[in-house]
Amino acid sequence: MTAGTSKAIAYVLLTIASLITIVPLLYTVSLSLQTEKEMLSAESVLWPESPQWGNYSTLFEEAPFGSFILNSLIVAGAIALSHLIFDPLVGYVFAKFEFPFKNTLFVAILATLMIPLFVRMIPLYVMMSDLGWLDSYQGLIVPFLMDGFGIFLMRQFIQPIPDDLIHAARVDGAGEFTIYWRIILPQCKPALAVLGLFTFVFQWNEFLWPLVVTTSERMRTIPVGLTQFSQEQFQLWHLTAAGSVIMFVPTALLLIFSQRYFVRGITLTGLK
Repeated sequence: MTAGTSKAIAYVLLTIASLITIVPLLYTVSLSLQTEKEMLSAESVLWPESPQWGNYSTLFEEAPFGSFILNSLIVAGAIALSHLIFDPLVGYVFAKFEFPFKNTLFVAILATLMIPLFVRMIPLYVMMSDLGWLDSYQGLIVPFLMDGFGIFLMRQFIQPIPDDLIHAARVDGAGEFTIYWRIILPQCKPALAVLGLFTFVFQWNEFLWPLVVTTSERMRTIPVGLTQFSQEQFQLWHLTAAGSVIMFVPTALLLIFSQRYFVRGITLTGLK
């Protein structure tokens, strides 16, 4: 098989994989622009005859969708920001410092990755209830301010940074926080982009915990808010699709603007 043939086969396979990935998104956009008649038709409508752009404004009339978006932005943004602040700091400590029970503590942190949310949900719910944080931003945000994955990712990325840079800075009189801020963090931009994007997208799409910890409509996030169109008004699937499209936009924009650092971070993390 020649190199040209191999490249052609690779392009064909990548095209097929891309179509499989993008077709559900395109159909969601199509569904969001359909009328109720087209939506309930026995035959699938690939694209509406007259796109109903008004479905997006109807979405905000039928539910406080602006509040859902704001809640999701606050929750996902606060958690992602917390991870970007604390995970690199803890990762730096585990990568470059020696202290008693260091490996034991790190293994304990990694062990938390093996505990699913279903197991932690009841004690977390009881804790939030005792603190009076049910149906509040604190209840949505505080349990996820840090996690083992972010600490592990940052430790693995920081560990190969030469110790000579740190020793030279100490000889020059730099404090530990100055070393961290001016030497370590600037070299971690790709890893920070990966961590921030993964954390934001995961929390933006999180459904189960917001469903459990919130009780009022004003505190719902987008994934939970969309369920009212499939339960209370289950026939409004075109509005559910419109909400899904809106939900997709911020994460797509975030990926576009951080793509350079994101791709570099994935590559470097894999090499390390």
